[in-house]
Amino acid sequence: MAEDDLRKSHDELEAINRQLEEAHNQLLQSEKMASIGQLAAGVAHEINNPIGYVYSNLGTLEKYVQDVFSMIDSYEQAEGMIADQEMRNQLQEARKKLDIAFLKEDLRALMSESKDGITRVKNIVQNLKDFSHVDTTDEWHFADLRMGLDSTLNIVNNEIKYKADVVREYGDIPDVECLPSQLNQVFMNLLVNAAHAIEERGTITVRTGQQGDEVWVEVADTGKGIAPENLKRIFDPFFTTKPVGKGTGLGLSLSFGIMRKHNGRIEVQSEAGKGTAFTLWLPVKHQVQE
Repeated sequence: MAEDDLRKSHDELEAINRQLEEAHNQLLQSEKMASIGQLAAGVAHEINNPIGYVYSNLGTLEKYVQDVFSMIDSYEQAEGMIADQEMRNQLQEARKKLDIAFLKEDLRALMSESKDGITRVKNIVQNLKDFSHVDTTDEWHFADLRMGLDSTLNIVNNEIKYKADVVREYGDIPDVECLPSQLNQVFMNLLVNAAHAIEERGTITVRTGQQGDEVWVEVADTGKGIAPENLKRIFDPFFTTKPVGKGTGLGLSLSFGIMRKHNGRIEVQSEAGKGTAFTLWLPVKHQVQE
């Protein structure tokens, strides 16, 4: 009897120790993601100022170039009025040597490409800010999940673009009371996992919709799917089917914890060889649990 009680106590202590270890590792992962968010926000802020004045200077430079071109056009029109034939020959030779027509065309193209490049950098910076929610405090507030999905898709684009085409099928949904930066972590985990599940070229479809007082977000891929025996374990900490060094096994576990914090849930449907679909369900208004 005493031996049975001792064994039972030992098993209970082991279970509690496992739970503590899981909680500790999830906390470490959450702190790691928060640090990444802060780093992204800091980088975005530091880049934003120089990008701002480079963009502004390019606009001014473009205007100056146009003014110079107008002046050159005026000189060309007045060239025929120059009486000195030798001077006219020198001007024509200089124009031919410099290839003014090409310079005009190429300068306009260079200015346009430079502005496009700076605009892309500005968009990347804005995506970093949106992803990390640097402009908001880490408090519950209403947010458009579609904006979070778009900024996250832009952030992980390099991970996806070589593996899959992304299809957005956004339905009308209301703003959801949430912690947006944490939900963006969930979106990122699902999108990166979807890309990794696709062995050759495939498709990742992102859908949104509403049912009653809940909003849902679905991330579906045409990847290799999840084996039936692994479906019940995918949310366990440290469980991963990826090769050693390719994954921590904490992504879905952390996502599960974030969804539970939001009084939401994650559903998964998968068929080996055909693909997987994760569906996130979230209440529109957050209810504080007693």
